[in-house]
Amino acid sequence: MIGANHEEILELIWLMEEENERINEDSLLKKTDFPAAKDKLYTLKEEDYVIITDTKVELTRKGRDKAKLIIRRHRLAERLLNDVLEVKEDTVDSSACEFEHFLDEEVTTSICTLLGHPVSCPHGKPIPPGDCCEKASKEIRPVVMPLSDLRSGDKARVSYIVTKHHERLDRLSSMGLLPGTQICLHQRQPAFVIQMDETQIALDDAIARDIYVRLV
Repeated sequence: MIGANHEEILELIWLMEEENERINEDSLLKKTDFPAAKDKLYTLKEEDYVIITDTKVELTRKGRDKAKLIIRRHRLAERLLNDVLEVKEDTVDSSACEFEHFLDEEVTTSICTLLGHPVSCPHGKPIPPGDCCEKASKEIRPVVMPLSDLRSGDKARVSYIVTKHHERLDRLSSMGLLPGTQICLHQRQPAFVIQMDETQIALDDAIARDIYVRLV
């Protein structure tokens, strides 16, 4: 059983590989800022997560599988914090670091499904896919999707709204279009027209892409 600092080393190796950085013991330890990092690195070697030679440090297959899960949890947490919770950009990464160490596979899968199986984090880095992503790619339609992907006649429930324009969010809120609201799409052109209770609302394409819904 490895701890959070061990996981951070595995994550760091993955990130350095992504940037095509030279990875050896010295270059890796220079990027760590927690006590006894060298001891933890060698524990990873003993547990068969990494291979250490005079010239390089690399992940074993076991280490790569573990690092992939850590990166996946971190980047999904970033998407959740950024897109749904609208956490300030300068705190998203540090908050995601906390998330990644306690999210289990079930919760991670739920977050991924909620977000519509995103392929990249807010910084454009790829999110390693999970089993749920492969399953979703084989299905006719994803569970969660932008409102703009609905077909005429589809009924759906609003899951979350992703927008940096607060005036747009205020407008949607004032119309009662909030997470949990059930809608029905009446038409797609020339504007998206949705039925919400007894009210019909017309939305342009940009707004429809900001609203994520779950089919019902």
